Amino acid sequence: MSLPVFHLPDLTGEVLFLDGPEGRHAATVRRLRVGEQVDLVDGLGTRCTCTVSAVTRESLTCQVEERVVQPAPAPRLTLVQALAKGSRGELAVELATEVGVDEIVPWAASRSIVKWHDDKPLERWRSTAREAAKQSRRAWFPQVAEPVTTTQAAALPGQLLVLHEAASTALGEVPLSGDVVLVVGPEGGISEEELEVFQRAGALAVRLGPSVLRTSTAGAVAAALVSSRTGRW
Repeated sequence: MSLPVFHLPDLTGEVLFLDGPEGRHAATVRRLRVGEQVDLVDGLGTRCTCTVSAVTRESLTCQVEERVVQPAPAPRLTLVQALAKGSRGELAVELATEVGVDEIVPWAASRSIVKWHDDKPLERWRSTAREAAKQSRRAWFPQVAEPVTTTQAAALPGQLLVLHEAASTALGEVPLSGDVVLVVGPEGGISEEELEVFQRAGALAVRLGPSVLRTSTAGAVAAALVSSRTGRW
């Protein structure tokens, strides 16, 4: 069974002190005790396997037993995710993080019902990504970028693939080379004008299969397919 993972930005030294919300969760919710092991990660590829040497109600003191620096996954996989109503956007972030996406870019699509008027939704996406990264035992946490327009999304570096239910090309048939950018539209779909912007930037419209997936699940399914085809998995 894999060890529980907690986020600690500074992994310098052979004795690490986990406090704050992470330490409180480890000590009070997970009820970790002296002698048990945990993994501490910085979200940037470093993982320290530690033995708990002391516990308070709000903190752990951990002795580093092994330190591993994992290379960044390659090729890089970015998900451009349209803003979605309710909790569907956060579900999309959670699932994409679990399958290993490297960056999630919120996209204010024309048919997105939801409009972000402050930073609170973005912070929820980032918090969701952090929690999902710990749950899936990742050493690399995905970046959640600032929201972008269609033009900005089309300018992202990488092989641009737009998921579209009417596309004639299946994602599983597309030759993949280098970094990949997957674009997922909102519940109402991607408009023709938006599709034209992406295609002028060199994007290819692709479909996943005969069924139409929700915006909350399509990105994770596509990312899993790309990961299995590129050697990331």
